Amino acid sequence: MRIRAAEPAELPLLQSIERAAGEPFRGLGMAAIAEDDPLPLDVLEGYRAAGRAWVAVDGDDRPVAYLLAETVDGAAHIEQVSVHPDAARRGVGRALIEHLARAAREEGLSALTLTTFVEVPWNAPYYTRLGFRPLTDGDPALTDGLRAIGRAEAAHGLAAWPRVCMRRDLPTPEEAAV
Repeated sequence: MRIRAAEPAELPLLQSIERAAGEPFRGLGMAAIAEDDPLPLDVLEGYRAAGRAWVAVDGDDRPVAYLLAETVDGAAHIEQVSVHPDAARRGVGRALIEHLARAAREEGLSALTLTTFVEVPWNAPYYTRLGFRPLTDGDPALTDGLRAIGRAEAAHGLAAWPRVCMRRDLPTPEEAAV
């Protein structure tokens, strides 16, 4: 599995990956998530143009997963990570996140953050295994930017199911060299 920057012609394929990755939510009684429209092409292009969209590609150089990120309050915030079900359970999501962690360290960012569903096995429990920790209301790491993301997600209807903001601190370049 190789990770590289997303290309403009691949953006519709990213939408297809997101649709396919959403289907398993239907089996958890979360049909609204499965039916939610993927990000529009212009939004995906914004991430791509900013150098914030990566794809994991198969042996034919065809994307099977992708990750979108932005910088929020000094951390690399994972906006979206989607793995096509045909490529699931092969470490593809982990590889994308580790790619982002390396890029974030190189940029001098302090952490990775994300918001996710608490009770979905491939969401919060998975991210916990990858070293993320939940942020509680009193945690100083729950920044204004992360709170704003949570409010926007709630306005989009995602708060119908328990959600959590999570953080994984990144080692400093000195710590990473040891």
